[in-house]
Amino acid sequence: MEPMPTIFVSHGGPNVVTDPSEARAYLEGLSGRLPRPRAIVIASAHFETDGPTVVRDPHPGMIYDFGGFAPELYEMIYPAPGDPALAETVHGLLDQAGLSPAYADKRGYDHGTWTVLRLAWPDADIPVVQVSIDPSRDAAYHHRLGAALAPLRDEGVLMIGSGHITHNLRAVFSAMREGMPSDPEMASKVDDFVGWMAEAIASGDIDALLVWRDRAPFVADNHPTDEHLMPLFFAAGAAGEGARAEHAHASRQFDFFAWDSWIFR
Repeated sequence: MEPMPTIFVSHGGPNVVTDPSEARAYLEGLSGRLPRPRAIVIASAHFETDGPTVVRDPHPGMIYDFGGFAPELYEMIYPAPGDPALAETVHGLLDQAGLSPAYADKRGYDHGTWTVLRLAWPDADIPVVQVSIDPSRDAAYHHRLGAALAPLRDEGVLMIGSGHITHNLRAVFSAMREGMPSDPEMASKVDDFVGWMAEAIASGDIDALLVWRDRAPFVADNHPTDEHLMPLFFAAGAAGEGARAEHAHASRQFDFFAWDSWIFR
């Protein structure tokens, strides 16, 4: 059996599951581009803890960690089971890597998790284990976090990093309030940032990626805070050394809010 790929997805707001978009269409077709996983391990930008935490909840509930959206979004349920045995394995691998993991016995699916999974695997019949990011730690830490779990790929486990390639919500909300179809200045900054990231990812230049804050252009404009990019490094690390990166999706909202996704094989 070929090792499972790993994925980084830009998840957007919860309305990605209801509003037509190129990103929604991509996520709906994602499972067709991959082998069917035995289980999924996902690191969402919305699951933040001090150090790594592994969820071993056998029946995770729902977390509606957003406000101001359509009422129907607060009624959606993604009833995929957890996998306590896999959670124990994940915890053990992280412990062996010296990352001092903790457990969460109860934690639901936040929108960085359930929106992606609902679109890609709507039957909710694949067990899911959640792993946290640490917003106080850098790209190298999150790459190491993913790398510790790389052996799971040989066991049919799909690892997903769910964040966003750009995440300037102040600019997004400003565009929404003002009804702006585009922002040329911001779009130019996003072009430069996303282009730099794409070149580094495609060329496998992990050394450059891990110091992205020093090397990439317009960092503060694209990521006022780091947490939504950290799942990218988790996915890249989990792919192992020498992985080939496929730029699987790229679309924009307001001409500047980027929804790029990468598959590492």
